[in-house]
Amino acid sequence: MPNDYFALCILHFELKGNLIIISSPSGGGKGTLIKEVLEALPDVGYSVSLTTRAPRFGEEDGKHYYFVSKLKFEEKINSDGFLEYAEVHGNWYGTSRKQTENMTNAGKDIILEIDVQGAIQIMEKMPEAVSIFIMPPSYEVLKARLTSRATEDLDALNLRLHNSYTEVMEYSRFEYVVINDEVRLAARKISSIICAERNRRVRQTESVQGILDSFGVVKH
Repeated sequence: MPNDYFALCILHFELKGNLIIISSPSGGGKGTLIKEVLEALPDVGYSVSLTTRAPRFGEEDGKHYYFVSKLKFEEKINSDGFLEYAEVHGNWYGTSRKQTENMTNAGKDIILEIDVQGAIQIMEKMPEAVSIFIMPPSYEVLKARLTSRATEDLDALNLRLHNSYTEVMEYSRFEYVVINDEVRLAARKISSIICAERNRRVRQTESVQGILDSFGVVKH
């Protein structure tokens, strides 16, 4: 996806970064879309989650996930080290509180790629977070994507497909819905949402007041 259009979408680093939640049913394609967005949009980071599941073929520790034991995961829970965590399809996933806070406090938007359960947890705790739901174009497409991925046995595949019915119905709890029928178009929509959120009036109070001062307008 070309970068020139989004080169204008520059984040002012004196502002705290936005928390961008991107969620979907398993197989919804959120990972592919996020990769496109990170390549196209400046000043966006990615929160690497922790998980107790085994790595899939081609996945790297520290890049796709931090792969940890159940004992290590439980230690993080007990020390309040997670912004959210949930058991999904028999494995545990969690978002590091420290990593997320460090990046947003440094003025960088950060994308959280998380399951629907975890997304809802964060949305309830942090209503200011930007929430985007990735909708597959149909159940048939979702099933085909999961099947072609060939990363689970038949029982695990059927569990993911069964859970997708519940997960897809949670779309109405999100601020934005992006239908992932064409990757580049869907990624551009997500990038546009992030750019628009950076320009919300409430995030530009100080900058606007500086301009108003030049007009002699007193803040009220």
